[in-house]
Order: sequence, then C-alpha cells, then structure tokens
Amino acid sequence: MAKDKGIHVALISLHGLIRGEELELGRDEDTGGQTRYVLELARALSEREDISRVDLITRQIIDDKVSDDYAKLEEQVSEKAYILRIPFGPKRYLSKTKLWPYMEVFVDQCLNHFQRTRTVPDVIHGHYADAGYGGGQLARLLGIPFIFTGHSLGRVKKQRLEDSGLSPEKIETRYAISARIEAEEFALETCSLICTSTHQEVREQYEQYEHYIPERMEVIPPGVDLSNFRPPEVGEEESQLAKDVKAFLDAPEKPMIVAMARPDERKNLEMLVRTYGESPQLQREANLVLIMGSRDDLRQMPPGQRAVLLNVLTLIDVYNLYGKVAYPKKHKADDVSALYREITRSKGVFINPAMTEPFGLTLLEAAASGAPIVATNDGGPSDIIANCQNGILVDPFDSKAIEKALMHALIEPEQWATWSRAGIENVNKHYSWKRHVQRYMRDIKEVLKEADVPPPIARGRKTRRLPQIDRLIIADIDNTLTGNDEAMQEFFQLISEAEDNIGFGIATGRSYEAVMELMEEHSIPNPEVLITSVGSRIFYGKNYTLDSSWEKHINHRWEPNKIHEVLSQVEGVNLQDEKDQAKYKISYQVDFKVAPKLPVIKRMLRENGIRAKCILSIGMFLDIIPSRAGSGNSIRHMAFKWGFPLEHILVAGDSGNDEGMLAGNTLGVVVGNYSKELEKLRRYPRVYFAGAHHAAGIIEGINYYNFLDQITIPNEKLLAADA
Repeated sequence: MAKDKGIHVALISLHGLIRGEELELGRDEDTGGQTRYVLELARALSEREDISRVDLITRQIIDDKVSDDYAKLEEQVSEKAYILRIPFGPKRYLSKTKLWPYMEVFVDQCLNHFQRTRTVPDVIHGHYADAGYGGGQLARLLGIPFIFTGHSLGRVKKQRLEDSGLSPEKIETRYAISARIEAEEFALETCSLICTSTHQEVREQYEQYEHYIPERMEVIPPGVDLSNFRPPEVGEEESQLAKDVKAFLDAPEKPMIVAMARPDERKNLEMLVRTYGESPQLQREANLVLIMGSRDDLRQMPPGQRAVLLNVLTLIDVYNLYGKVAYPKKHKADDVSALYREITRSKGVFINPAMTEPFGLTLLEAAASGAPIVATNDGGPSDIIANCQNGILVDPFDSKAIEKALMHALIEPEQWATWSRAGIENVNKHYSWKRHVQRYMRDIKEVLKEADVPPPIARGRKTRRLPQIDRLIIADIDNTLTGNDEAMQEFFQLISEAEDNIGFGIATGRSYEAVMELMEEHSIPNPEVLITSVGSRIFYGKNYTLDSSWEKHINHRWEPNKIHEVLSQVEGVNLQDEKDQAKYKISYQVDFKVAPKLPVIKRMLRENGIRAKCILSIGMFLDIIPSRAGSGNSIRHMAFKWGFPLEHILVAGDSGNDEGMLAGNTLGVVVGNYSKELEKLRRYPRVYFAGAHHAAGIIEGINYYNFLDQITIPNEKLLAADA
C-alpha cells in the first residue's frame, strides 16, 4: 500500500497532442476524446487529499508543424498534476500506428527518468494499446500494479474493417493491427484492473481476448467538466463559432442538428448528410451543422480525412444544401461548450451517427448543456442513454431510422423538453468527475492492497561492482561470435587492445553449463557479464556470481509443469535435449508442417492461464521463458543494478532470441548472417544491419558507432534518446 503521504499515479497516453490548455481536439484521429479524458482525469485526481502526485506521461514532439508546447519536457497543469514528455522515436509528430518500433525505447527512456529523479509511482495506468504495452512493461520491471484502459480495441476494429471489405493485408499495412492486438493481449495479461467506460465493452469487446478475465473488469464511466458544460443563460454573449455557423445559413433561427467529429469514415458523417439531403422534412424543420475539427488547407489533410471531407462537400453540392448546412473551417476549443448551449437555445438536437463509438464523451457534454441526443446503438451511447434518459438510439446504417429519430426530437416540444431536463439532471448524477475519481480511487486502493505483482528489478546504485568499465559490448555466441574463427580472434584482439573502460559480455540462449563448454572449446575470454538461457539467468565477474535478485523477479508465476502438460499434447512440438533445458527455460523443436502456427501455440498457453514468453529462433527452435524474463529485460536489469547507461551498451545478435536486447535504447548490431525473424528490426532505432557475417559484423558495428572512442550515431535524427 502507498505511504501515508498519498498515492502517486502515473497515467500513460503516448499518441496525439497533449497539453494543459487549448487541446487541439479533432486536429487528427489521434487527438480526440482520449487526450481530453486523460488530462481531465489527471486534474480530477490531483484534487484529492489521498493523492500525492499525478504524472501524465506522453511523448515529446519537436516539430515545426506543431506548437512548441509539445516540446516541453515538463508542464504543470495543477498543484499536484504534471505532464511529463518522454523523448522517444523521431522528434517529429507521428500517428499512433507509426509508434510501435519505438516502444522498447520508450520503456528505457521512462526507466531512465525514474532512475534520474529517484521517483517511482505507486501505480501505472496505461491508455490505449501502445501505453498498454509500454506501461505494462514498466509495471513489471518496477514491481508495481498496472491498470489498463483500451479506449478502443484492435480485435473489434479488425473485424469491422474486414466486414467493410478491406483485405487483411491492407489492414495490417495501414493499421499495424497485429502489433496492436498483441500489445492488448500483453496489457490484459499484465494488468490488475481493467477500467472500462461501458458494459458493452465488457460484454462484446474485451470478451474477444484470450486474457479476458471478467473479475478484473470495472465499469467506471468517464466524467464531464460540469463547470464548463451547462445550459444557456439569458443574455449570454454569442461565441465566435456560433457566429461562423450562422454565416452559412439562410434561416439561422431554425433549430440546429449538430454533429461534432473529425472527418473519419467510422464517424459516418456521409450517411448523416445523405439522410438530411434526402429528407425535405428535416430540411424544413432544421439546419445541419457539421463541426469536423479545424483545418488550414484540406489538401494537406491526411488522405483518409481528406477523402471523407471531400465526399461530404460533394453531397452538400449534389443535394444543393447551400444555406442549410454549416461546416466551419476552424474553431477554438473554448467555443465548443458555447455551441452546445446554442443547440439547446435553438431547440435543436445533437447527433452522434458513428458506425462504432467506444464511449461518446460529446454526448455527455451535449446532455450537460441541455441538448437532447440521437446516437448510434453501438458501444457507449447505450449506457449513456440508459442512464440519462435523454434521447434515442439508432442503427447508424439505417437512414430512415436516423430521420425518424431526429424528427421525433424536433417536432414534439414536450418530448424535447423532457429529454433536455433529464439530460441535465442525470449527467450530473451519473457522470461527474467527482463521482468518477471516487470510484476510481476505491478500486486503485483495492489493487494496491491485493495486487499480485513481482519483486522489482534493481532500482540503481550510486556505486558499481563493475567500476573499471563505462561501456560494454554484449554479443550472442552461436553464429554471432562463432562461425568465422579468424574474425572472432580479430574481435577478441580488438577488445584486449582497447582501453580498460571497455567491457565484454555474452548473452545467449544456451544454458550456463553449455556456455562454459563452448567458451573453453573456442578459447573465449571470460566476460564481465554472462546472460544465459535467453535472458533468464545473469552472472557477474570472473567467479560468475549468480544474480539472485533477477531470479526472484522472473520467478513470479512461472509454472513449468503446466507448460509441459499443455505442449506435450501438441503434435510437432518436441522437447529438445536435456542439456538445452534450464530452470527458467523450456526448449522445444517445432515442425511447423504439422504443428500449429506460433500465434496458436501462444493462445493455447494463454487459454490455460499460463503467463510465459514464446521466443522462436531460426524458424524452428522455440524457447518458453517466464513472462518477465528475456534478453532485453535482463540487460535493463543489469544496467539499472549497476547504474550503467543503456546508451553505453552495444549488443550484437543474429536470431529471434536476440530481438529483445536489440530493440531498446542500447546500440544494436545485427550481423550479416541473421535469420529472417530479425528483418522487422530494420524499422527500429539504434539497430544497425551489418554487411559482414559473424564476428566481422560485430567489428563493423563497433566501427559504425565509433564505440571504442567517442560514440556517434550516424542516423541520430531518427533517435528518440537524442531528441
């Protein structure tokens, strides 16, 4: 349980543009409801006496195309709430689908921050799949509970995209959907609590995942800023946005049908315009107002958004809706609340016709302002209307149903007034931030009291037991060091002639005993650090002292007997020799001509409640290790334990069991004879693909980074750590 001084919460939301004031909502598909939700959650939590600090952790962005606000490393948003911007990936602004290659760097950079500031939160809460992966990794390494909110889920999105006719190949290329789904599975496996907004998410979305555990699910609807969203008052000054809207209209005194969403195909704005265009009754009774974010030049918009906007403008022209439809080009965030009040003042209606809606924060804002709502029957709106009793759910693909629902609100004054009053009353009752954080903190305290979390990795020391070195070369043995005896001896000669501050280490999938035999066979010098069995055991110094704290960390929920029991029944999956097994590694040889594909094997383990990592090498050797082990995490542990900068560690490998240590903040070298499972690392920062094979490739990498002198990184512009 957290100390008496209060609980320190870290909220992680990595994509989009996040700042304390004037959020650029609707700028793109990544800067929407989630960015406002996490910011308002941080503020609401910070007002509680049982909170000591709230950190909203996001990505630092240095880009002439966006505000300098996003480059500030720290921004205070209230007395106890801060935005922390961690540099990782390219400095420029990136969409969320492009962040996946940089997630290991984010983890390392965040660990650096916690080590540098000597502060570790009591709990981490990751928002969306990217923060689910990064936050889950951090929580495991730090030994603290992890909370997850998906906001929207990859399996659901994939199914809907396939239903729309998009091929699996295009879905993968456009959305990196497999990385997202795997990250969500990881987050669900790791977390102690899943916060959802609606019961529909629990029933129909999370249920599609192997790590779906209903007991971990808590429905805690988001809050709405009730001080900002309220009914109109007599004599209130008209906002600039309201003036801009009325400038489009021939009869601005009519009620307004308002939709507020970025121009995204899933928001179904084209259907709404088509419905309005084909309905003389709707055109007679009301104007249509489309708030589609802000834009400078539609030619510079992302292709998908530009296509939707052009389709909307084309439909306005086809149905000759000029003077009846408003679509202002820009608006300030502060003007939005005034527009909701304008809907109420005009006796209009707010509509969310989206194909799918995870929650629907705009519906709450409209309700708090007194505007009745018409909303999609998919997702969160069903809970909102059930609680608020202030509108109608419709099938977003049924134009006649949309028309009928809108007319019901527009031409029946008594019904309109009933819905308006009910929305104001019930949104205050069910959706205040005070109520939200009250329930949230109740669950957080329960998690802190009961969470099943592992011991943390070492948090760093002021002095090291490796004082003579300040940089380290760690290499795999098989086919990286070995394979070319002449090059291997040249590498060892290079190391022996280097300054005393250069250290040598080994990271291998082999067991400790097998490594000792191989080192003697090839006359490999004693390493300062020896990592064996795919990152599950660590030894230090000439006496090979075992790191017992690492074994204590990875032993958490390690169940080798259950793994044997499940996989012994699978055809084509056969145990390797006894010499290849280890305490924290079970090694199989897999014949994929008869065995299931790797994702199926992973699913079998998950469905049997087994938390473990599956690492495939050379397309046939499968190592099962504890979920908290692995070459990357073992190097992080070692670096933290001895206060060693990851940027001063060069790692070299050739196969899948080396992937973890190559993908982070270390300087990676993939030797020329690598196996194809490492090809994906070409997109990763700080990974150099050498042309030379075996140990000659290591030497090439050493020269590339100038590692034995003043370390340089030729493609520095792409590197997060230097942002």
